[in-house]
Amino acid sequence: MPASEPVQLGRKRALPSCPNPLFLKWLTELRDEAKEKGLKIQYTYQKAINSLNKYPLPLQNAKEAKILQNFGDGICKILDEKLQRYYRENEDPAKDKGGGGGGGRKKKREYVPQKRSGGYAVLCTLYRQSQIPGSKGYMFKMELQTEAQLLCDKSFTVPELGSKYTAWSSVSTLIQKNLVTKTHNPARYSLTEEGLALAERLESAEQGTKAPEGDREEEEGEKEEGENPGVVDLTCSDEDDDEKEEERIHPAEKLSCAAQTGSEVDERSSAGKTQDSHTATRKQNGGCLLPGTYDIILCVDFIETTGGSHHRKQELVKELQRNRVNFDIRKLNVGDFLWVAREKVAPVPGQLRAPVGRELVLDYVIERKRMDDLCGSIIDGRFREQKFRLKRCGLRKPVYLVEECGTAASHLSLPETTLQQAIVNTQVVDGFFVKRVQDVRESAAYLTVMTRYLTKLYQNCTLTCRSRELEGDLVDEEERGIRSCSLISFAEFNHGAIKNKCQTVREVFARQLMQISGLSGDKAAAILEQYSTPHSLLTAYERCASEAEKEKLLSSIRYGKLKRNLGPALSRTVYQLYCTQGALS
Repeated sequence: MPASEPVQLGRKRALPSCPNPLFLKWLTELRDEAKEKGLKIQYTYQKAINSLNKYPLPLQNAKEAKILQNFGDGICKILDEKLQRYYRENEDPAKDKGGGGGGGRKKKREYVPQKRSGGYAVLCTLYRQSQIPGSKGYMFKMELQTEAQLLCDKSFTVPELGSKYTAWSSVSTLIQKNLVTKTHNPARYSLTEEGLALAERLESAEQGTKAPEGDREEEEGEKEEGENPGVVDLTCSDEDDDEKEEERIHPAEKLSCAAQTGSEVDERSSAGKTQDSHTATRKQNGGCLLPGTYDIILCVDFIETTGGSHHRKQELVKELQRNRVNFDIRKLNVGDFLWVAREKVAPVPGQLRAPVGRELVLDYVIERKRMDDLCGSIIDGRFREQKFRLKRCGLRKPVYLVEECGTAASHLSLPETTLQQAIVNTQVVDGFFVKRVQDVRESAAYLTVMTRYLTKLYQNCTLTCRSRELEGDLVDEEERGIRSCSLISFAEFNHGAIKNKCQTVREVFARQLMQISGLSGDKAAAILEQYSTPHSLLTAYERCASEAEKEKLLSSIRYGKLKRNLGPALSRTVYQLYCTQGALS
């Protein structure tokens, strides 16, 4: 057989390198990390790597990678965060390859918030507060939102239609740009040196002395972005993009430009005058709500209208509508019903919605309980906790609205005598006003009567806003015959009543003590006056000479209005709980 011809071996053609080396590197790291942890997402990362290797063009950012297969929102967001971090760590990112894209990157512009935006209002408010002689140098969230709202067109609490962001969302951008610092709990906001310099420029521009240079740079940058939509500024955060998008939707909120037509300038100036007059009126009132400038609104917790027995809960809404009660359904973090004084605000020409009026919470909050719900809350411990939170919510007149079940009470887990005793204790011991009704219709009738009563009670009152963080609870002015009432804003009330918010050691210690059978809120408060933390209590036990002295350490502490002693039995129980080694028998 003839010898076979030798095989011609040519030089193997080199495979082209991936034009997006950084994205490839980060995806490989994510895949390997997921593989070590045994997560199934490793296969998703591998599919994304395969798609990236097949793509021949450089990518400027991760958002452009969405056109590739297996690149979802989650992967793109992770890559964008890594790319932002990479640009921050490298001083001259224009020399580097971004996601692998060889294109250059625009020069980083100074961040200057637009006039009457959320960031602008916060910076100016903090700056003005810092210029007051003897100021504390910081502001709490609620007072900052209240003061900054006067300088902003958007609401700090209610998002615009079709958006999830409020004007307060820009605060995270200010913190990220090192213009504002956030410290302590409750949070305190103050200006950094950079923020103080920028706020001073904004304030001087507001007074008409000079215009901030950043505005000109920002306008030039916007023109460049309009000319070249393919280049994306990677230094901007998602909130900046959302704010810019909403500003495009609402042109009445932008600054007027020289290129606008005369009619547009007239419309915008008239809208600005209306807003300025509204702001001036608020300043003249000194932050007060004068008689006739507010409406009394019943607020209903959304849980009372959804879930559970849908027919029964909808019946409550229908009864309130039939009685022509002015009510609003919203999320309440404590209580089921309360009333707010809502400021009357005139609509502003050129804006879709009227400016958000201030809301002050009246001193009445209602917790509604059916007998079956009362039985369940006593068994699982919610009953005591709810009463404790109602006492601490800042409203002075809590009410328990108890609905009878009729014959259904005989089929409950607890005897009816136990439930009746719990209701009596709520009124006599805890100091709550208890109102008994038969059904949903009577509940709606009681809410209707209360709404009309409060409307008449407050119709000639001047309402002022107070902050619990600064002043604490005040003495009831009505008892002193004063027709001016200090009330908490609804935003501060609802935020302070959050169930699972960060708690101090003292608050956690109080909740621990209240888990002991027979130890009520008044008794726990009396113990906390002497020993505010578990450490201080344990230190006191260590100073005792004998076991008998330790067991009787708390027995002489007086509690409640009658100033009774805690007693040796309860004192011994607390000692055994905190000082017994091992499990309790």
